[in-house]
Amino acid sequence: MTISTASWIDAPLLGFDTETTGTNVTSDRIVTVALVHSVGPGRENETVATWLIDPEIDIPEPAQRVHGISTEHARVNGMKAAEALEEVVTMIADALNQDVPLVAFNGSFDLAILENELTRLGLPTLAARLGHDIAPVIDPLVVDRGVDRYRKGKRTLTDLIAHYGCEQDGRLHTADVDVSATLDVLRALVLAHPKLAGSALPDLHREQIAWHRSWAENFNQFLQKKGKTPDVSTTWPL
Repeated sequence: MTISTASWIDAPLLGFDTETTGTNVTSDRIVTVALVHSVGPGRENETVATWLIDPEIDIPEPAQRVHGISTEHARVNGMKAAEALEEVVTMIADALNQDVPLVAFNGSFDLAILENELTRLGLPTLAARLGHDIAPVIDPLVVDRGVDRYRKGKRTLTDLIAHYGCEQDGRLHTADVDVSATLDVLRALVLAHPKLAGSALPDLHREQIAWHRSWAENFNQFLQKKGKTPDVSTTWPL
């Protein structure tokens, strides 16, 4: 099936990813950010902006092993968080105000830590700048769970790269590489499930809210049966 040239997948997209000091969105801090403006498949159609930030706290060893950035390197070479994140959030808000969707894999994490960092720094949040909920957002993880709900196996970015036959052309857990790979996965998802291309962005955003809620409720039931705390949020993207 041929994708219509009027589809959002052929229009500008803004990919977004962070690397951080850890996985707690309320207490950890952002170390790197990448924004990738993309119009069509291929690296030649991407414009990449990256930021290295001094988190002003030690980067724990487990996080350093993931993204390869040491505390010393960030302190010597990183920007002040307020300056860097003001640039980041301005670019994101400008894109969303022009209905350019924000594309992020497991984007709830990145958006939550960004909003918390902005609040900590005394800067207006993204939602406050927009004057409404953060939208449109496209999360290939949420979309994949929605359109292929019963597929077995894990759904990490690496798994989806393999499942959809995308080429990996860099070190994952480097923010800009992760963003480019996420955009590749999204395009492959749309080719595999052409109905996605025909959705209007507001409708796709609402569908993802429902898909995530359904997945989270089922996963919380699974955790409860295992005797674990059912602590997965049912709201998306925040």
